This record gives sequence, C-alpha cells and structure tokens, in this order.
Amino acid sequence: MRASDFLNTLGVTSHMVQGYDTVAQVTAGLQYIGVRHWRDDFSNDPINITRFCNIHTATGATLDALPYQGDVQGTISTSWDPIAQCGALFAVEGDNEPNNFNYSYNGNLCSQSTSFLPCAQHQAALYQAVKADANLKNLPVFAETEPGAEPDNVGLQYITIPAGSGTKMPDGTVFADYANLHNYVRCNGCSSLVDNQAWNAEATGAEAGPFDGLDGEFLNRTFSKQFPALPLAAGPTLPRVTTETGWATDGSITQDQQGKLLVNVYLSAAKRHWSYTFVYQLIDDNSSDFYGMFQNTNPLTPKASATYVHNLTSILADTSSSFGSLPLGYSISNEPATVHDLLLQKSDGTYALVVWGDQIIGESADVTVNLPRLTTVNVYDVTTGTSPVRAFSSVSSVPLMITDHALILEFK
Repeated sequence: MRASDFLNTLGVTSHMVQGYDTVAQVTAGLQYIGVRHWRDDFSNDPINITRFCNIHTATGATLDALPYQGDVQGTISTSWDPIAQCGALFAVEGDNEPNNFNYSYNGNLCSQSTSFLPCAQHQAALYQAVKADANLKNLPVFAETEPGAEPDNVGLQYITIPAGSGTKMPDGTVFADYANLHNYVRCNGCSSLVDNQAWNAEATGAEAGPFDGLDGEFLNRTFSKQFPALPLAAGPTLPRVTTETGWATDGSITQDQQGKLLVNVYLSAAKRHWSYTFVYQLIDDNSSDFYGMFQNTNPLTPKASATYVHNLTSILADTSSSFGSLPLGYSISNEPATVHDLLLQKSDGTYALVVWGDQIIGESADVTVNLPRLTTVNVYDVTTGTSPVRAFSSVSSVPLMITDHALILEFK
C-alpha cells in the first residue's frame, strides 16, 4: 500500500458544532495528530461553515458531514454546498443512529418503535440529490448507521438493494457508496483488553464475535428482526467505512493502552481493507467523557493516543500517490496470530514495514523479518518518538520483540 494512501484512511470525530470543542482546539488537534479527515455534526450556521473552511485551510484536513434529519434540499443548499465550495468537504453520510435519534421525513416518523421506511426514503432521496448536485456528485456517500435496528424490512441493510430482496423499498434502490459502521473497539461486554482486540474489531464476518461489525448490520441477518442481508462471504469486498470507534480512558484502560490500541485500530482497519476509519474522538467532551485523544484544556493536553498517532503519521509522512508501488518479497518468521504486518511504500521508493502486536500486557513475541536483499534498516517505535530506536547496516534480516504496539522498519 502507498504510505500516502494509508494516511488517507485516517480520520477522527470532533464536537465543535455541539459546543464542546473550539475551532482553535480542533485546528491544533488535527495539526498535531496528522490525520487527513474529521467528522462533525450538521450545521448550516454560516459561522460554523466558515469555521469548517478555516480548519481545512489551516490543516489540509477535510470534513465528513452529517445531514439535517429529514431535510434533503436544506441540508445540501445551506450546508454541504457551501462547505464543498471552499474545498473542505470530503464525504457525506446518512443520519446518525436513527434507532437512538428519531426523526421525521415527509411527515412520517422514523423510529425503532414505528418504522424505518421514512429513514430509507430519506436516505435514497439524499443519495440521488447528492449525485445530481454539481458540487457534491463526486463525493462518497456513507450509509446511515445502525441499519440492523430496522423494525421492518425496508432494505437499509444494503447499500444497493439487490433483485429479489423482498424489502419495502424497490429492488435497485441505491442508499450509499459505502456501508457505515460504528464498530467500537471496546466490544459488547468488554471490560478489559484481550488478544487481538483491534484486529477482531476490524473483522468482516462472523469472526468479529462480540463486536458491532458488519454481521448483523450489512451481512447475514439484521440484529433486531433477523431480516436477510448479504451473505457473510460478501464482507471482504463490501465497500465499508467506520465513522466511530474508540475506547475511553475511563479507568478500564490507561492512556498508554488507549494510545497503542488506537494505532492498532488504524493499522488493522487498513490491513483488512476498510476504506476510512474515524476514531471517536479528538477531544474529551467534558470532565465525564474520556474518549478523546486530548484532554479538553486550553491549550490542548495530548494524551498518549495523540502522541502515538502523531508519531505514526510523522514517521510515515508522504504526500504523493502518483507512483507505481513495487512489491517486495519479505517474510516474517515465527509470526503468531497476534502479530500483524502491513507493507507501505513512500513516493521516493522507501519502504515502511509496519509490524504490530495485538497482545495483552506482558506478552511478547520474538520474530524475524526476512528481507530479499542486504540493506540499511531503521527501526521506529510509535510509543517513543519519531527518531529511530535501532539501526542495522547491510542486513537481510532483522530480529524484533513485538508486544502490544507498532514498530516500523524503514529501508530502501
């Protein structure tokens, strides 16, 4: 994978519109962690739209925007079009968890206690309107979240309803370009970290286990009423994004564990072919919310997660994907099931082989990275900084001790 393409998968959620974060905080946070996308709530307030544009200008990051519930044309004309016109809009998505946040479309309530048909009609109309709009037509549309909660079979478990589905919406109805998940890395019932916590959270089929993944939302059967969805085998090729994932530093894990885990989530998602991953969230909302990569102070106080993600994006920094990446015949000896790897290449030809452990604290694995030729290798540790922690000259193999976080081998 090109290093710049990997960096393009990284996103984070902010709460500027809700009033928890200031524009200065969001700007500083994005500049420090180096992710390329952020997500925030709907706003058609000209002040907030100017803020979105200013954040984009200052950071280069682009916004994934939510709609105003039930208002297609108002969303586009008063919010999405102006944000797109300043270059700040990257993607748009359907409504956020209608099972938890009910709304009406054309005078009909969408809720889990009534029907999701108004949700489906709204999402289909939103998709058509986006693709017909000159400012938006080339942007990806992410699906409405929590389709598995639908109380009636309206078809939101598909991004395009297939023939013979038997749903209340017509066959061929298009809702989105990407399935959209809130597959939190803190799984249902998780009280502490377990082996392959991040890796399993990014699984595409039944192996996801207790995580809120594709199975039950867009695959197999819906979790609420067991309506048929695409087969589990479709998971690896289904276009998909995560717009919320994370784990709060609420006493269940430390800041150090959160930081290592979130880096592992970004890496695991890219390795398992999720197109975009948005961590929830950039900044703690208040004194009782600890999901953030930063404490909510002025100036911001980075947690370990902000530092480790900053180190990751700094070590891998590259801005171009306009080159043909070259495969490399490497291998890793003694690689256990809790160690994973992802080969990246920068535009100057440099390789960055990321090897990360997804084990609980105290476990380690001794592995050897075997390279096809003699070369100089610099080894980085995302938890210690942006300078090499070890260097090898004229070697074709590198021994590593992998624990619970990512190491990066850089070589040509």
